[in-house]
Amino acid sequence: MSGCKLPVGTCPDMCPAAERAQREKERRLHRFEVAPGCRGDRPRADPQRAVKEYRRPAAGKARPPPSQLRPPSVLLATVRYLAGEVAERADASSAEVASFVADRLRAVRLDLALQGAGDAEAAGVLEAALAVLLAVVARLGPDAVRGPADPVLLQAQVQEGFGSLRRCYAQGAGPHPREAVFQGLFLLYNLGSVEALHEVLQLPAALRSCPALRRALAVDSAFREGNTARLFRLLRILPYLQSCAVQCHIGRARRGALARLARALSTPKGQTLPLGFMVHLLALDGPEEARDLCQAHGLPLDGQERVVFLRGRYTEKGLPPAGTCSVLVASKLGGRTLEEVVMAEEEDEGVARRKSPA
Repeated sequence: MSGCKLPVGTCPDMCPAAERAQREKERRLHRFEVAPGCRGDRPRADPQRAVKEYRRPAAGKARPPPSQLRPPSVLLATVRYLAGEVAERADASSAEVASFVADRLRAVRLDLALQGAGDAEAAGVLEAALAVLLAVVARLGPDAVRGPADPVLLQAQVQEGFGSLRRCYAQGAGPHPREAVFQGLFLLYNLGSVEALHEVLQLPAALRSCPALRRALAVDSAFREGNTARLFRLLRILPYLQSCAVQCHIGRARRGALARLARALSTPKGQTLPLGFMVHLLALDGPEEARDLCQAHGLPLDGQERVVFLRGRYTEKGLPPAGTCSVLVASKLGGRTLEEVVMAEEEDEGVARRKSPA
């Protein structure tokens, strides 16, 4: 990005005044952006809450002037606002929050692409935006498909965020202190992908040797090998953002583990296994979730404490149960706010600096 002869944005607000006025007139303000106490048919935008929405650039249309583009410092402040004030809202569903945040972060990435920002500044904005997006997507419940958030679109936007950030790393000289963390997040989000693993293995050896990336590679290896005990042991100790990235694969990993247990233990008369063992092995949130998982796969229960592996009973229908993932994800915030996690200079021990060529 440093070689682009593009102007730097000058808009001081999270949403340009012209857009606020237009969306007020067209009644397209989101309720998160309306001024407090403003009721009636014509709600007014709060300059401290309104955030620029995403609009696909029209073919042949002139680039927006600098006054309509937010500079990197304002973009970073916008991401902080979304993390601290919107993502934590208790008066909205996780689906509504994810839909709003994803759209506004997409606009952040577009503003950044349309101006000449330095590599370090651009990486900082893209890292923060991607971290917020991963967190709000991870908070979606299993019923989000019926809400305003489109899981397929959100997945595409996460991949778009990774693409923008990894291109920024590749094009810039660095160093980028959090690159190892975010390259690891890319691998965890794409767990089991041959292409993702290949791209990570092409990174410099110094970067691959960093703890955050070594841990992500270990998780990917355990997932590929079907090593359930090692996989969930590693998942238990992942930091919060890494856990958010890998959450979309947990249901599939649990299903695979249950299928292997069924193949190994099923007999005509049936063998039983304590549900407590299942809870520990698969890092479930409790016996109730273990019971639901077993019954969703056709395995009968012996009372409330044991599952029975009967030959021919194990089945797979539809997508694996999503689960609440409190143990593996939500509990790892550890009293911190999302803003604190997103804006941290490091996550656990995962800071790495790409060595500059001698």
